[in-house]
Amino acid sequence: MLYRLDASAAEIAQCFSARAGDDPWRGGHLAPNTFAPIVTTGREEIAGPRPSGEPSRRIIPRLWGVPPPPSAGDAGRAVLTVRNLESPFWVGNLRNSEFRCLVPATAFMEWGRSDVQTGKRRQCWFGCADQALFAFAGVWKDSEIPSFALLTCEANAALRAEGRDTMPVILPGDPAAQRVWLNGDWARARELVQPYSSSLMLVRDARMGDTQ
Repeated sequence: MLYRLDASAAEIAQCFSARAGDDPWRGGHLAPNTFAPIVTTGREEIAGPRPSGEPSRRIIPRLWGVPPPPSAGDAGRAVLTVRNLESPFWVGNLRNSEFRCLVPATAFMEWGRSDVQTGKRRQCWFGCADQALFAFAGVWKDSEIPSFALLTCEANAALRAEGRDTMPVILPGDPAAQRVWLNGDWARARELVQPYSSSLMLVRDARMGDTQ
């Protein structure tokens, strides 16, 4: 998976009611093991309970890909997605809202079915018809690298049509839903981990340039 974020830090801040700070992001392509802007209300390096009231949001750069646990056996293979919500590696971060984040995007790419003429797999880009700038549900960890991963869920009809079993979790454009993901208890936030409506998705074949 790859994704694009064709919006500046200032535009991201305005869309998600966050402080841009000194983030230099001007828009572009995101690949695994590269830094990307995320929106968080967490307090890195500060222990203890949150202060009262809704915490402020800010944009910070983090690396897409979390260093794996020792049990993975491959220290060089970063963990890009969260598939098992009950995994001991993730459960503590997911249940503590400080570690949840919004990952802004404008489109994402998944490899689709093979082209019948060439036999090569096609790049399919997906966007949201109802929100040009949207947010993936993300979670961050701090180890030697400030990093994050994207949550995934069962694929919707649009992605299943391209042979995909899973898809990234796209949060609704409703600010209330985004607030739940950033600040709500885990029982409510977990309800947001579901496929995005295929009727609200735009699909583009990179080879053909078609949009559906």
